[in-house]
Amino acid sequence: MTSTTGRPSLLASLAIQRRVIWALMMREVITRFGRENLGVLWLVAEPMMFTLGVTALWSAAGLNHGSALPIAAFALTGYSSVLLWRNTVSRCNAGIQSNSNLLYHRNVRVIDVFWTRILLEEAGATASFLLLAVFFAWIEWIEPPQDALLVLFGWLMLGWFGAALAMVIGAATAYSEIIERLWHPVSYLLFPLSGAAFMIDWLPPAGQQVVLLLPMVHGVEILREGYFGDAVRTVYDMAYMAKANLLLTLLGLFLVRDAGRRVGSL
Repeated sequence: MTSTTGRPSLLASLAIQRRVIWALMMREVITRFGRENLGVLWLVAEPMMFTLGVTALWSAAGLNHGSALPIAAFALTGYSSVLLWRNTVSRCNAGIQSNSNLLYHRNVRVIDVFWTRILLEEAGATASFLLLAVFFAWIEWIEPPQDALLVLFGWLMLGWFGAALAMVIGAATAYSEIIERLWHPVSYLLFPLSGAAFMIDWLPPAGQQVVLLLPMVHGVEILREGYFGDAVRTVYDMAYMAKANLLLTLLGLFLVRDAGRRVGSL
């Protein structure tokens, strides 16, 4: 169906983009995981293994920071949240370069490549978080969350942050390859500051002010408030994180549009 101007209608355009993203997803899964063995299940298994490894290490070392919080639940809410945004950004970091040959197709755009990887990574991280939460609760390592809706809200805010930052970093690689190389050390430096291994309330006031400049810290605090309830004292600014996410989203969309023009002109 086309409009009076000769262009496809909105519904037709959405249908085309849905087919494009689905095709890119299938290609991405086959390229990364192949057609044999676990295949797409590795998308969930990889973050699960990382989270299980961290949980085992923290439990063996007794790293409860002097609090009464269960280590398994603390590691689950902390490290899973890091994987949600860090893996998403890392996959989009090389998205343009590894899919440059596909961008010559009329219906494939840079934003399609990014959204394919964003959806896959965040779906894998979400499934990993849910499966581990159910498993840990089944073996009675952790209790169910106190407020599941607040946990969901914190997870969605972290997912939004990861998607927005992924577009910014991914599109920035079209301007310089240095961005791609810099992201890896930066992501490792951000991990100890992300709130995954500590609560904001445990820091001195000066440290709190510095760490709270990072948007993902607020998401982790929201997530943990929903999970632990009154057992923890959380410090976050929901409005600040929403504004930061919105700013990153707008910047990302602008850079993605310009990156598409730059790639098309090469």
